[in-house]
Amino acid sequence: MAKIAPFRGVRYNPQRFEKLDLTVSLPYDRIKGDLQEKYYQLDEHNIVRIIKGKAFPGDTETDNQYARARDFYEEWLKQGILIRNPQPAIYAYSQEFRLPSGEFATRKALIAALYLTDYEEGAVLPHEQTLSGPKIDRLNLLRATTVNFGLIFMVYPGDKIGEILAPHLNRQPDIDLYAVGETEVRHALRVIDAPQTIAAIQAEMESKRNLIIADGHHRYETALAYRDEMRQKTAAWEPDMAFNYRMVGLVSMDDPGLTILPTHRLMHSLPNWKAEEFLAKAGEFFEVSPVEGKDELFSQMALVAAKEHLFGLFDGQGYHLLRLKDEGGMDCFLEASQAREWKTLDVSILHKLLIEKVLGIDREKVKRQENINYIRDAEEGIEAVKSGQAQFVFFLNPTKIGQVRACSGVGEKMPQKSTDFYPKMISGLVMMPVGKEERLG
Repeated sequence: MAKIAPFRGVRYNPQRFEKLDLTVSLPYDRIKGDLQEKYYQLDEHNIVRIIKGKAFPGDTETDNQYARARDFYEEWLKQGILIRNPQPAIYAYSQEFRLPSGEFATRKALIAALYLTDYEEGAVLPHEQTLSGPKIDRLNLLRATTVNFGLIFMVYPGDKIGEILAPHLNRQPDIDLYAVGETEVRHALRVIDAPQTIAAIQAEMESKRNLIIADGHHRYETALAYRDEMRQKTAAWEPDMAFNYRMVGLVSMDDPGLTILPTHRLMHSLPNWKAEEFLAKAGEFFEVSPVEGKDELFSQMALVAAKEHLFGLFDGQGYHLLRLKDEGGMDCFLEASQAREWKTLDVSILHKLLIEKVLGIDREKVKRQENINYIRDAEEGIEAVKSGQAQFVFFLNPTKIGQVRACSGVGEKMPQKSTDFYPKMISGLVMMPVGKEERLG
């Protein structure tokens, strides 16, 4: 059962800003390189100061980025930079964006408070592995601020909720902006506090199971840890206490705008690597064929995306297609209990056969990203190889939502960076306080 509730959200006060575009950011885990500094320069009240504030050499246990995040939030509330909705509400969130094909699409989401359940209960399912470092970081921020600032992106079966929300999407949005970090993505938010609409959506969601985390595994597991901590500290905790909930963005699996992009693998720092030797070894499992250029490579990959397991490779000298000869080739490298849904994923085949077996890079090195970087932009990978920053790049087709559902349904977690749901749900649109004095439901 998926129980959701409205909440009195905290938002940036539109009367205090000429452009709310300057206040929001991509999720914390997408803020890399110089993007953090760019957000700092956009506006002194940009949400980055809270969700991924700068750390300084003189920081202590009591004076650090998490304490500063708490102080920023509290001060901005006092100054009226942030304001709180007077009534509990849910939020219709739409994103209009350009697809790689050049066409535009719209993805529609519902933002609400979701009652937290452990994975074993089956209401919420993961699809990827998590790492301990990001969870410690997010838990420290949550402890300091007691507020959810970013969304967990989840997908759910069915789309009757979309029908309920449709009339509200026809009116002017309460927030309408473009965020720095992902170009040409329009974000629109509409506050819905009509009790009848909220009740209808709650009733429709209540029967659902197998909600899948698309983005935000670390944030969800952090919320579970925080919930357990708060329950231990609260002698007579009640289910309606806000720490039992997490702010999420819910998207139907049937939404035509639900888009997954491929995540390519940029390989570097491999000692004594030679392209001809690698391709010869890969020939044990793959049919290897050269192609004229990148356009032909990506065209052929797209043609067989739903039928065969095919990978592209660029080594600086030329492009190659690697076509898997036999799915059974995976069997001798995996436990018999490993589900077929996992064994037949392109990312599983790439990692097991090409990265681990042929290149000899074990899973621990992959986790530490010793020889591998993950990139969305194929052109970025090509340029990195040409410039000598990397030795070669593997290109993949995108994972399908049906494959995500299949793996989650049998309890299999995909390899790291198996999916790239696009666009990201940005931080700063709405925030949800979860301190022990807050009540929901």
